[in-house]
Amino acid sequence: MGMSITAIARNRFGLGSRPDDGALADPKAWLTTQFSAFDPRPAIITALPDAAAMTVQYRENLRQLRQLGIGGIPRQPDDPEPPKGAEAQAMADAQQKARREAFRAAYAGQVRARLALALEGPAPFAERLVHFWSNHFAISADKLATATMGGPLEFEAIRPNISGRFADLLLAVTRHPGMMFYLDQAQSVGPGSLLAEVARSRNAPRQPGLNENLAREILELHTLGAGNYSQADVAGLARALTGWSVGGFVQRRIGLEAPPGQFVFQPAWHEPGRVTVAGKSYGQEGEAQGRAILADLALHPHTARHIATKLATHFVADTPPPALVERLAGVYLANGGALMPVYQALIAAPEAWATPLPKFKTPWEWAVSAMRALGLKDAAGNARIAIMLNELGQPVWRPGSPAGWPDAASRWAAPDALLRRVEVAGRLAALAGGADPRALAGSALPGLLSPATASAIARAESPAEGTALLLVSPEFLRR
Repeated sequence: MGMSITAIARNRFGLGSRPDDGALADPKAWLTTQFSAFDPRPAIITALPDAAAMTVQYRENLRQLRQLGIGGIPRQPDDPEPPKGAEAQAMADAQQKARREAFRAAYAGQVRARLALALEGPAPFAERLVHFWSNHFAISADKLATATMGGPLEFEAIRPNISGRFADLLLAVTRHPGMMFYLDQAQSVGPGSLLAEVARSRNAPRQPGLNENLAREILELHTLGAGNYSQADVAGLARALTGWSVGGFVQRRIGLEAPPGQFVFQPAWHEPGRVTVAGKSYGQEGEAQGRAILADLALHPHTARHIATKLATHFVADTPPPALVERLAGVYLANGGALMPVYQALIAAPEAWATPLPKFKTPWEWAVSAMRALGLKDAAGNARIAIMLNELGQPVWRPGSPAGWPDAASRWAAPDALLRRVEVAGRLAALAGGADPRALAGSALPGLLSPATASAIARAESPAEGTALLLVSPEFLRR
């Protein structure tokens, strides 16, 4: 039984199997003590361009597109006339190619850093929680504004806050330029704000407006959950968040200057007056109003249940036991939204250990666990990892919607998806060289290897074939 618990701890709570992970003696203690070894800002991250640099890059790209007359971006009065003719088209093509290459290089560097931490970091459980919260607060790199913001949002807002209070995590994510750009918050202006009044008095051709995207996703995805809020709540929160913006991006005649990529509150853009959200009235002025609402939403019983359900779904079962969800929600509320007590309750829960392999691995989980099992640490420096994850159907930070990637077998266990894993397994096995697949199976799945899988590996015609069979075995595909 001890070996089975070890395997469960490695596969379900960590990011796959590794013989030297220290989980053998006391798997539950191994999980809990990882947070003391977790580094939220390791050197591999601090060496990358941050959100400020990505904001400057995005702003420069918008300027080029505008001046070239590309993408339907309105020209400014002081912009030069866009070039015309074949020479102009060649210039535009060259600039677009350079822009795409810059975005691709920045994105690839962020993916390699994330993968290196998953493969080599001393706290795989903490790294899994980083990925869990990154998916909870999902943005998608498919959008120009956030093409290179997935990494900065995860590295700057999520990593430093995974073991603190959910309220702090929520605030950090909401204020990050990645989330603001993705959900069009940076230019949201109240209809009764000073800026709106000035624009109306001048009959400006483009009137500033209120945007409800961020408010809606905060309520539905980040806090209360679907069905637990009204359109009036969305409108109230959206008005409270007007003026929350990003420095160095939005250029308006009435506004405060701030460094690029830094959160800035713009008083002249804020909608004055009281708002009501989730049955409570808020009369604070300025930024304090939005902060007060977020703080209350973080401690709402619906939020506690929503987060408990998602954690239990991720770590225990696609349909988690209701009693476990209620216990986790109770721990959350009893501890004022502190996350560590919830993690500890999850680790201690009998339901978390009752079934050895209840969860089907997502492509990211499977790829990382396969590389860890094979000792392919050097692959972290290989740009092909992003291509491999694209082939498997889960490109990093590109879920295509703020709902993030699904966390259920129904999304990942289709026949065509399994065929892609078989193809990738063959490539990974080739990288592993002549490793003995029988020894790998014992270290990767201690206590969980079925006789059928062991027999198939033993009958393989080559070590590479045996290793590939291990990677696509029913036991390895699940956690």
